[in-house]
Amino acid sequence: MKKFYALLVVLLVAAMILAACGPSAPDCSKPEVFCVGVVTDVGKIDDKSFNQSAWEGVKQAETDLKAYVQYIETTDSKDYAKNIATFADAKYDAIVTVGFALGEATVAAAKTYPDIKFIGVDQFQAEVVPNVVGLIFPEDQAGFLVGALAAQMTKTGKIGGVFATDAVPPVWRFGEGYRAGAMYINPSVELFIVYHNDVGFDKTFSDPEWGASTAKSQIDKGADVVFGGGGKTGNGAVIGAVEASAMGIGVDTDQYFTLPEAQKGLLSSAMKLITPGVFDLIKTVKDGTFAGGNFNGAVGYAPFHDLDASVPAEVKAKMEEINKAILDGSLQTGVPPVKP
Repeated sequence: MKKFYALLVVLLVAAMILAACGPSAPDCSKPEVFCVGVVTDVGKIDDKSFNQSAWEGVKQAETDLKAYVQYIETTDSKDYAKNIATFADAKYDAIVTVGFALGEATVAAAKTYPDIKFIGVDQFQAEVVPNVVGLIFPEDQAGFLVGALAAQMTKTGKIGGVFATDAVPPVWRFGEGYRAGAMYINPSVELFIVYHNDVGFDKTFSDPEWGASTAKSQIDKGADVVFGGGGKTGNGAVIGAVEASAMGIGVDTDQYFTLPEAQKGLLSSAMKLITPGVFDLIKTVKDGTFAGGNFNGAVGYAPFHDLDASVPAEVKAKMEEINKAILDGSLQTGVPPVKP
């Protein structure tokens, strides 16, 4: 029996030693090691929308550029600087910060760590800091496109929009672009547009229950198409709309692939091509062509998927016409960059 326990102790110690000798993070300070970190806002990395789209761009860098990648999910906005510093102190080559609210912390970190490249998603750079680039999008154009679509597809003449806070310019541009696109098609269309009124940023993007209940209240008023935008809050609105037998419109990415609960009633999505935008900028870090300032990403609208047969040919043609006019600049949304 003593021999058995002695053997057991030896095995346990060996197991502990093996665990301690397991794979560790690479040394990011070495020139041959390319490290990329992501810091989210208070939304989760798998939010099926904004953060997830950025993370997929980073994961593409892992595959195509052989990068070592990690992420930190922020749980409290007070931790922005600390979370960014975690990667910066580890000598990461590039740090992607996701969301408007991280803008100030990103620029401050860039000035503290001038040898590290920073990519701020949805962070307009008012001044050029050589090691910071803001990945920005004309959200008003994407919103305009799905607003025009909703106004053509409504049977009741009433459409809704449920969004995170309008204190974040990209969210406001989505909502007001949606309004402008609907009015462009039909000035008499009745719009219900609501922004989350949480005082801080901690809940406005992560409140799917509010999103769903707000969408359903708009449907009770007659809306038969609802656009949801703003992390899990927007997801809740889209899913809630579909559950109430209305059509939903997603945001940021083609949410047909990220919101299976809404597939049967998802009309389209207002797309910011975040994944390729993030990857392209990481590639500039890798190949040495990185430049500070702002980088304009592309936008569009997603395919109709399961509802394709329900979209008349004349609506499809009109959408192509509007998209072409927006791209060539002959059609302007009339939405300013920031809320007046």
